[in-house]
Amino acid sequence: MTDTMVTERAVPAEQTERTARAETEPAERAEADVPAVRGAGRDPGRDPEAGMATAEYAIATLGAVGFAGLLMVVLKGGDVKSMLTSLITTALSVG
Repeated sequence: MTDTMVTERAVPAEQTERTARAETEPAERAEADVPAVRGAGRDPGRDPEAGMATAEYAIATLGAVGFAGLLMVVLKGGDVKSMLTSLITTALSVG
């Protein structure tokens, strides 16, 4: 048989008290550690509409993409293409 050596480690008094408290008062400890659901983790001085700028930028970006797509459809048409070509040719030939 192998003889196993057991060594005891010195445990700080605070840790022993916390461990004893956690074992004897689990319900009270659980309730104390859980923050209220409403407003949990929020900074009380923070503006509640602070994230609105991000949503507004997203909506503006979607609008710009939609407008760019519409512009591409219009510019790919034959009439607009010939009109732009003649406009550029006229502008470059002056002078």
